[in-house]
Amino acid sequence: MQTDSSTPFNSLQAPSFVLKMTAMLIGVFAFLQVYSIQSILPVLMLDFKASEVQVGMAVGATVMAVAIMSPFLGMLSDAVGRKSIIVGALLFLAIPTALIAHSQSIESLTIWRFLQGLSVPGITVVTIAYLGEEFKGHAVAELMSYYVSGSVLGGFLGRFILGHLHEWVGWRIAYYFMAVLTVAGALWVAKTLPASQHFVASPKFRTSLTTLGNHLTNRYVVSASLLGFCVLFSLVGCFTFINLHLAQQPYHLTTGQLANIFAVYLIGVIITPLSTKLLQRFGSVRTIITAVLMSMLGVLITLSGPLWLILIGISIMSSGVFITQSATIGYIATNVHHGRSLASGIYYMGYYAGGTAGAWLCGLAYAYGQWHFTVWVLLTVQVIALLIASIGMVKTSNNPAD
Repeated sequence: MQTDSSTPFNSLQAPSFVLKMTAMLIGVFAFLQVYSIQSILPVLMLDFKASEVQVGMAVGATVMAVAIMSPFLGMLSDAVGRKSIIVGALLFLAIPTALIAHSQSIESLTIWRFLQGLSVPGITVVTIAYLGEEFKGHAVAELMSYYVSGSVLGGFLGRFILGHLHEWVGWRIAYYFMAVLTVAGALWVAKTLPASQHFVASPKFRTSLTTLGNHLTNRYVVSASLLGFCVLFSLVGCFTFINLHLAQQPYHLTTGQLANIFAVYLIGVIITPLSTKLLQRFGSVRTIITAVLMSMLGVLITLSGPLWLILIGISIMSSGVFITQSATIGYIATNVHHGRSLASGIYYMGYYAGGTAGAWLCGLAYAYGQWHFTVWVLLTVQVIALLIASIGMVKTSNNPAD
C-alpha cells in the first residue's frame, strides 16, 4: 500500500473542497500544454513556412505520444503507485514546454511537442485510476466531473494564455511562462493530493500482460476506447482547423481573437459537472447518444457564414464532446474493477489515437476542400460514435438505466 506524509482521508466521506479543487487543477495542468499551440497555428505557418498538414501534425504529435505511452504508464502505475507518478509527470512536462521556445523549424517544434505528450498519461491515466480506487459511488462521479472540468478549463487556458501572450511578448517567451505554470501545478498537487490508501501493487510483468489481454477482450474497455477515438478525433479536427478557417477571409482573426474563441471551452466547465445528474437519471448510453447528436448539430452550424453563429455551433459541438468524455471515463471507472490504471491507459490510447488521426485526416481534408470538406469528415466520425454507443456499450450492473 502506497503511503506518504500527506494528510489521510476517509474514502467513504464526501470529497472535501480542497480535494475537488486539486482534482480540477490536475486536469488543468494535464491539458494546459496539449492544445495550446492551436491558437498560434497561423503564426507558425508564417514563421516556419509550414503547410496545413505540417501544423496539424504539430498538434497531433502530442496526442500521438499520449496514445503510445498510455498503456505503459498504466502498467507502471499499477506496479509502483499513483501520486509519485502524477507529480513526477507534471514536473517532466515543464521541460519540453520550455524547450519549444528554442525551436528553429516546424520539425524541431514537433519533436518537443511529442516529448510533451510522453508525460501526459502519467497525469491523466493515473488520476483516473487513483479516483476509481480511493472513492466509491457518487464521490467517484463527482470528483471525475471536477477532473474533466479541469481538463476543459486547461484546454481553454492553454490556448487563451498562449494566444494573448504571443501578441504581448511573442510565442517563445510565452512558452517559458507556460513551463513555470506547470512547475507550480506540480508543487500544488504534491502538497494537497492525499496518499493512496487502497492501492495494491501488481508488480509482475506477466500479471500485467494477462490483465492487458483481459482488457482487450472486455466490451466495457473496448467500446469506451473506440468511442474515445471518435471523441478526440472530432475535438482536435474541429478546433485545429476552425482556427485556419477563421484566420482567413472574411474573418481575418488575430491570434488574440482566435484565443478568445476558445472561451466556448468554459461552457464545458459548467456543463460537465451537470452531466453527472444526466448520468444518474438516464445512464451512460442514453447520455452519450444525446451528447453525440448535440456535437453533430454543432458541427453543422459551423457551416453558416456569420461569426456569431459559428461560435454558437462550436459551443454546442464542444459541450456534446465534454459530456461524452465525462460519461465514457465514468463508464470505465464504474465497470472495471481490476487493473484500473491499465484500463484507463487503453482508453487513452484509443482516445489520443483519435486525436492524432483527427489532426492528420482533417489536415488533408482542409488542404483539399477547406472547412466545408473538413466538416463532412467530422460528421462521418460522429456517426461512427453513435453506432459504437448504440451497439457496443452494454448494460452495467450498477446502473439499470443503461
